[in-house]
Amino acid sequence: MNALLSVSDKTGIVELAQALHGLGVRLLSTGGTARLLSDAGLPVTEVAELTGFPEMLDGRVKTLHPKVHGGLLARRDLPEHMAALHRHAITTIDILVVNLYPFEQTVARPGCTLEDAIENIDIGGPAMVRSGAKNWKDVAVLTDASQYAPVLGELKSAGHVSRETKFRLSVAAFNRISNYDAAISDYLSALQEDGTRSEFPAQANGRFVKLQDLRYGENPHQRAAFYRDLHPAPGSLVMAQQLQGKELSYNNIADADAAWECVKGFDGPACVIVKHANPCGVALGKDPLEAYSKAFQTDPTSAFGGIIAFNRPLDGAGAQAVAKQFVEVLMAPDFSAEALQVFAGKANVRLLKIALPPGGPRDWDNGRNLMDIKRIGSGLLMQTADNRELTVGELKVVTKKQPTPQELQDLLFAWKVAKYVKSNAIVFCKDGMTMGVGAGQMSRLDSARIASIKAQHAKLSLQGTVVASDAFFPFRDGLDVVVDAGATCVVQPGGSMRDQEVIDAANERGIAMVFTGVRHFRH
Repeated sequence: MNALLSVSDKTGIVELAQALHGLGVRLLSTGGTARLLSDAGLPVTEVAELTGFPEMLDGRVKTLHPKVHGGLLARRDLPEHMAALHRHAITTIDILVVNLYPFEQTVARPGCTLEDAIENIDIGGPAMVRSGAKNWKDVAVLTDASQYAPVLGELKSAGHVSRETKFRLSVAAFNRISNYDAAISDYLSALQEDGTRSEFPAQANGRFVKLQDLRYGENPHQRAAFYRDLHPAPGSLVMAQQLQGKELSYNNIADADAAWECVKGFDGPACVIVKHANPCGVALGKDPLEAYSKAFQTDPTSAFGGIIAFNRPLDGAGAQAVAKQFVEVLMAPDFSAEALQVFAGKANVRLLKIALPPGGPRDWDNGRNLMDIKRIGSGLLMQTADNRELTVGELKVVTKKQPTPQELQDLLFAWKVAKYVKSNAIVFCKDGMTMGVGAGQMSRLDSARIASIKAQHAKLSLQGTVVASDAFFPFRDGLDVVVDAGATCVVQPGGSMRDQEVIDAANERGIAMVFTGVRHFRH
């Protein structure tokens, strides 16, 4: 057997080559890989010696030769192929170990120039990978160090690499080439004439990995699957570990994402309860138990069969409280032994353990998507994600009455919740707790009325609450509804031609109004 090893990332390559040599496999190699193997005391044949043609153009041309590609592409079951190899003194290559120039890492570095990027576009590597992967029945193609140990295991136990493994390696190889080419396309098609990079490339190349097939989609007659980004952000839902429970459904995953994205945005212990993609209860507390108890009070009816998320490890006391209601999915950074025991007898409850993101200056560090995508007929709408976080210093008070320090904190809390409520969104809050949530109505006035009705059903008083609206009140009638319900302070984006009308109404009603300057729309 002959193995050709030519890698950019040399992790584990010496150990692999030593094992192959020990199994009697002849080693072929190129450039720096060949020198590394030779320095390790291994007998290695340079590709230039194999082809009789020297490397040239600073190494750009070394493996683009019939003696390489003929050895990869020849079908061993076709006598005419084997005769052609014999006629031209070409040896077969049975194992190909290649990883590519680090293009993705290069363009991710600050200050990367076009010249740097171009020099890190691999040509010979992808060509060999394609040749070997096409002829997968005869060639085992290894494109990642994680594949070394399993292949060696088969060689040691069976003397060959199984057909099934070679096919899986071929699929992985073509996937790697596809991702590599897509990264090049994304980078180059995003370059502007002035050398800067657009956030929106001329061609968008989505790259996702399937995690699982789902039983069905949003409705039973729809088929569905769950995918993750090729390189997912830390602390995002796709990184969850399911500890117990039934298989997640399409709707479970969509609602769980809304709950997790909302809860991880709070610094203090928080609980978020989501039903049909909308938060129906959100609260802060001194611990998970208090946060859950307050969130549940907002809308006990809607909380039935909901999705519950915590941003702190769930302990036994919190678990005991949650277990009293029917819950579909329960998420937390961790679960105590007592909490796991509480749910051990509720086999259908899906427990998801998700580490919180590490935090940092970038959206990525906080587990946030960089882009939002919406599918439309034969196309996509793409936008930068709504990751804006407001601070007290950015709030603009536009009325005579000033918010109290507590009201300002509640305004920020309400604003965070409104981001995850379907537009038109109205959120009443007080003391770090949602008191009434109105979502998804065509009229903001109706959302305000629904939020008030929800509070009445939950026997919660809206007196002294603050209200967040994801967009401006276009008329004073919506403002009158929330003030009549008991609100004393309103936060909204501002920016309407009728802002002055609403400000005058707020002054007339004796409440504080604060403008954010930004909107939140969630459809």
